[in-house]
Amino acid sequence: MQRITISLEEDLLNAVDAMCEDEGYTSRSEAMRDILRAAIQATTAPKRKVPQDGQTCFAALSYVYDHQTRDLARKLTDNQHNHHTLTVATMHIHVDLESCLEVAILKGMQAEVEHFAQGIMTQRGVRHGQLNIIPQS
Repeated sequence: MQRITISLEEDLLNAVDAMCEDEGYTSRSEAMRDILRAAIQATTAPKRKVPQDGQTCFAALSYVYDHQTRDLARKLTDNQHNHHTLTVATMHIHVDLESCLEVAILKGMQAEVEHFAQGIMTQRGVRHGQLNIIPQS
């Protein structure tokens, strides 16, 4: 077994500790192993059926990010501009002093939409990312 170190915001660590207590974990390590296994299983599960060539899908990409993270707002905006053909509409909400919520409605080839969403959700400072894909019939 290997040992790693991770850095977590205090509120996220408190949530992990609360989950450990609620679920009966005897250590954070056990909880983190289960969380990681679930995340890996979710990302390696069979992918949604990809639309045929020339067909598009719609998607709703929602995420919360820390607008004080250095250059993050610029990176997110640049990424959206670089993929302007996918973005139908966006909504931006100021959640509190540090956090912003964005929802982007996307339309395009599923692989391109997923790639774009992954590029947004994996940015340092982005939390709670979710992509919901709706195949176009």
